[in-house]
Amino acid sequence: MSNQVTHNADKDRYEIHVDGILAGFTQAFEDGDVVTFPHTVVFDQFEGQGLASQLVTGALDDIRVRGKKIIATCPYVARFVEKHPDYQDLLA
Repeated sequence: MSNQVTHNADKDRYEIHVDGILAGFTQAFEDGDVVTFPHTVVFDQFEGQGLASQLVTGALDDIRVRGKKIIATCPYVARFVEKHPDYQDLLA
């Protein structure tokens, strides 16, 4: 099984694909140097595989490379950052 996280700027979100099939996404609305994450979804048939964590990790790593900060209004993203101190420097 191959998982890939991509930034879909046209849809204002990061997506995770499993073997080429869209498995979930996290919305990511950019405003200058700040990206707001309001909602994360992993589709039912893909739950329980750790995909949300992989998705958020990929998104936050991309945000870091791009030199931006985040606002985590999505409860999942907020908890993820709280549990992973190495991402707390991204908080706006």
